[in-house]
Amino acid sequence: MPSHPAGHDQHRPAAPAAPGPVAHAGYRDVSDTDGGGAGRSWWDANAAEYLDEHGDFLGATDFRWCPEGLREEDAHLLGAVAGRRVLEVGAGAAQCSRWLAAQGALVVATDVSGGMLAAGAELDRRSGVHVPLVQSDARRLPFADGTFDVAFTSFGAIPFVPDADAVHREVARVLRPGGTWTFSVTHPFRWAFPDDPGEHGLTANRSYFDRRPYVESDDAGRVVYAEYHRTLGDHVRDVVAAGLVVTDVVEPEWPDDNPEVWGGWGPVRGAYLPGTAIFRTRRPG
Repeated sequence: MPSHPAGHDQHRPAAPAAPGPVAHAGYRDVSDTDGGGAGRSWWDANAAEYLDEHGDFLGATDFRWCPEGLREEDAHLLGAVAGRRVLEVGAGAAQCSRWLAAQGALVVATDVSGGMLAAGAELDRRSGVHVPLVQSDARRLPFADGTFDVAFTSFGAIPFVPDADAVHREVARVLRPGGTWTFSVTHPFRWAFPDDPGEHGLTANRSYFDRRPYVESDDAGRVVYAEYHRTLGDHVRDVVAAGLVVTDVVEPEWPDDNPEVWGGWGPVRGAYLPGTAIFRTRRPG
């Protein structure tokens, strides 16, 4: 998810052309190149707005797994981290990594977006907690085999690429035998429902098995944003194909004391439908 986003220049992805304003949105097929390349430019352009909207909820040195608000300090999904080598994939501004560093973890945060990592460097400065920030595509991690004891992502990377299996393979490669990979994503069940946090979002309006991504494009037809749906079975197959073992799937319930509305997440729909799935996996050995 070096101490600034300029680190590891040799692994920095090439900058994509800047897209125009959103003109079309919906579920449709796009090329893997167009869809998979949109994430970096979208997060670069929207980093400040995203953190303005959600920064208070996320904190600067807090670790929340999901909009439900589940904290790692309560869930302990990563286990004991003090002294362990930890990798955050798709870290955004590295809030989770900052919390882990305060617990004694030897943590590195990676993200494809220079804009988000620049925001992370500013949070480092403000909080006084500094973590190494590396700009890299999650499908091509710039680390040696067996480098980390623990890897994780909180809604990073996986939803924004057409080939999530490549992310799992790379993470498995950089984990030591016995290392763990834990990732949270939008609960696949939610893709059958409108992205609405209210009562309108409680009625299914599309097939759960429709795997076309949600795509936004500009007037020139360039993909501005793409997010990919995978069923529960798809996620499991991708993990197993990477040589990992699924050890648990956590489906956080919406807590009574969380009034936060975040896109399609909120207390109205959260009382009836799962919003997040957290997969816990392990590299055998």
